[in-house]
Amino acid sequence: MQHVDGNALAGALAEFFSFDVTTAVARCNGCGATDEFARALVYTSPAGTVVRCASCDHVLATLVESGDRAWLGFSGVSALEVRRA
Repeated sequence: MQHVDGNALAGALAEFFSFDVTTAVARCNGCGATDEFARALVYTSPAGTVVRCASCDHVLATLVESGDRAWLGFSGVSALEVRRA
């Protein structure tokens, strides 16, 4: 399956967060690597979006949208670092 980088999340997650999530640094539960969400591997399909660690391919997050609802899961992220302006 083809993937794009984490910048593809900017529009989808802007609705839920007041900051650009792609600039946040996530720590992977799988390998412990830390990197900006913009560098993650993003796989999209009609069923939803899966975000994977660029270092170990562990699932970091999922996004499923359906009409007036959305489900966000960050089960593969142990920490999210957000820089303040």
